[in-house]
Amino acid sequence: MPEKKTLKQARRAKRQGKSPSTQAGAFVHEEIEHVREGKHGARSAKQAIAIGLAKARRAGVKLPPPPASASERTKRSAKSASSRRHSRPSPARSRGARKALEDDPKTSASTAALSRQATAAAKRRSPASRRASAKKAARTRARTAKKR
Repeated sequence: MPEKKTLKQARRAKRQGKSPSTQAGAFVHEEIEHVREGKHGARSAKQAIAIGLAKARRAGVKLPPPPASASERTKRSAKSASSRRHSRPSPARSRGARKALEDDPKTSASTAALSRQATAAAKRRSPASRRASAKKAARTRARTAKKR
């Protein structure tokens, strides 16, 4: 269950008209904090991010299912999960899942690990795509600077 603060941040981002991935950022950040606090571990930074995105989908953020890397089955389950409310898992299953995650390392949410993940993700994008987002960011910075 996401924290109230996280849900509040996501709703605020939605009200402001931010993209679904920005709305989901609050959930990903919460998950990274959980790994750092030792509430549970993750095998990699990618897994911590994936857990956060899954939480966001369950909370109603209209995120598309993972792209080509996901199997058809995963896409179907993500689509159906976003269209209905879930019942809570049984206590035994919940304990099992938590125990499995607690055995994982905590270093996967370190600054270095997240930096490696971000760099790898950026490398997978085309130079044109990276340039376009950089230009968009510059425009946004210019707009916010004008407002001030």
